[in-house]
Amino acid sequence: MTQSFDILTIGNAIVDILCKTDDSFITGQGLVKGSMTLIDEQQADTLYEKMGPTIEASGGSAGNTAAGLASLGSKVAYIGKVANDTLGKVFTHDIRAIGTHFETPPLVDELSTARSMVLISPDGERTMSTWLGACTRLCPDDISTSIVENSGITYVEGYLWDKPDAKAAILKAIEIARRAGKKFSLSLSDPFCVDRHRQDFLDLLDGSVDILFANEQEICHLYGVASFAEAVEKVRGRVEVAALTRGAAGSVAVTAGQTIPVPAAAVPAVVDTTGAGDLYAAGFLHGLVGGRPLTECALIGGICAAECISHVGPRPQVSLAGFVKQRLGNTA
Repeated sequence: MTQSFDILTIGNAIVDILCKTDDSFITGQGLVKGSMTLIDEQQADTLYEKMGPTIEASGGSAGNTAAGLASLGSKVAYIGKVANDTLGKVFTHDIRAIGTHFETPPLVDELSTARSMVLISPDGERTMSTWLGACTRLCPDDISTSIVENSGITYVEGYLWDKPDAKAAILKAIEIARRAGKKFSLSLSDPFCVDRHRQDFLDLLDGSVDILFANEQEICHLYGVASFAEAVEKVRGRVEVAALTRGAAGSVAVTAGQTIPVPAAAVPAVVDTTGAGDLYAAGFLHGLVGGRPLTECALIGGICAAECISHVGPRPQVSLAGFVKQRLGNTA
């Protein structure tokens, strides 16, 4: 019997290598604070040698969202490409151990598993330099028709548009989801990613995307506008719902007829913002598949993001189901 899932997430399977540093080190490496830069394997090795003490943690945007969904109690599947190497085995173990269905065949005797050097500034901002490695081999054959057909929502990270085969894989997933009458969700991922693929993303919003995730910078970059208010009006009605995050200012859920602002959840201290948007998406999607109103979806998303930024690493360190129940005051 075919297994069914609340959410399928698809993305770059990456192991994060996290290091606390200062802004001068970031600028000294020619990096833009808060951005994600694609690098080659030699650059990754060189940067790693210069970094201070590190923590390794399975990551990748959609992988983090899958981890959050599983921690909330959703039935979740993940598609992403790792290599048959040490980091690939670590990633596979971690994502399965948290209760996510993961069966994408690993790459053998080619590129190594992707890794992202994450530099964490004193204010918690993260700057990423990413070697995509085996991720670049994700292709349409890796998209399981039965999993897409049996998932309520398929959620994809925008970073996948950086490689043609991965882009073709996502277009296949969209076609399957549409044919099966299921929802499709896209995260814009990064303002530089938006700049690289603006027209493709705008085209996707016309009929392919039901649920859009973006932060304030990303949505403004998408429409080439200076103010968040302008971006809200531009995206209104283009998708069923746009969930737009604004950091300490909270988030806004936008539909054709509503603008729903929700304050950020309180957090004692911002330690590391890595994965905050990914965990917000997890909470929002969990609420959505549970039939909750959009205000509550955004509240759950904010609570999950607050847990994420309170520690180093992009995945939850507590049961999010219990954490949300405690913070929200009812069952998550």
